[in-house]
Amino acid sequence: MQRQPTPTTVKTPAENFTGDVYLDPVFSGDGKSQLVVGLVRFTPGARTNWHSHANGQLLRCTDGTGLVATRDGRAFRMRAGDAVWTPAGEQHWHGGTSETMMCHYAILDAAGDGEATTWLEPVSDEQYAAAHTAAAATD
Repeated sequence: MQRQPTPTTVKTPAENFTGDVYLDPVFSGDGKSQLVVGLVRFTPGARTNWHSHANGQLLRCTDGTGLVATRDGRAFRMRAGDAVWTPAGEQHWHGGTSETMMCHYAILDAAGDGEATTWLEPVSDEQYAAAHTAAAATD
């Protein structure tokens, strides 16, 4: 067993995020395990770029309300206590709603030969607005 120190909060890189997003890198593997865990905080309107994960990703919302959307137009709200699984290779984005902050744990397996995350282009304002509409229809 090993106690993990409290991480330093960092602002996420602007090339992969829109708006103000902050990350506490909780765990990044130990040589054998390739588990990666981050606590991510999105301010209202902030979001990731489109991206995918080689081995999938689990999101667990801890506070606030956010959005998760996929390329095929599916979108829904994620609230505290909700968990969302995005399978390997599925292009998606996630972030706060236009009115609320959202905080989630991002959990993924970084094992493999390539990059665990493939970052793509920013989510447009039109795509962001469409996700709000689509999520409202499933509430």
